[in-house]
Amino acid sequence: VQLQASGGGLVQAGGSLRLSCAASGLNIDNYAIAWFRQAPGKTREGVAWISGSDGSTRYGDSVKGRFIISSDNAKNTVNLQMNSLKSDDSGIYACAAIEIRASDGDHLLLRQWSVAARAIVGQGTLVTVSS
Repeated sequence: VQLQASGGGLVQAGGSLRLSCAASGLNIDNYAIAWFRQAPGKTREGVAWISGSDGSTRYGDSVKGRFIISSDNAKNTVNLQMNSLKSDDSGIYACAAIEIRASDGDHLLLRQWSVAARAIVGQGTLVTVSS
């Protein structure tokens, strides 16, 4: 079971990037997936969340209106379209996934940017926004 983030790079402020989180060994239809980011010296920040089962989404306040999270269930991939990038958006972006279970609310905790112990967390991809 693995998550692989890709698509990071160097972009000028105001530009766009599209990140992808490719899942293997799991079916995202049954998972909630979130993107997080962390810049040097800063705490981890929740960026976007999506339910693979019903497509509902949630965004961090700092990215609302600029970022769009989507799932491509056929490709078992979650994408993050990042527009109007700012220097504050720089950091390492990683995705986390947790199976949706009726018996607990861990997928709802992920929606609140809390990562349960049983979550799957992938390695990140670096985004650098130059001003």
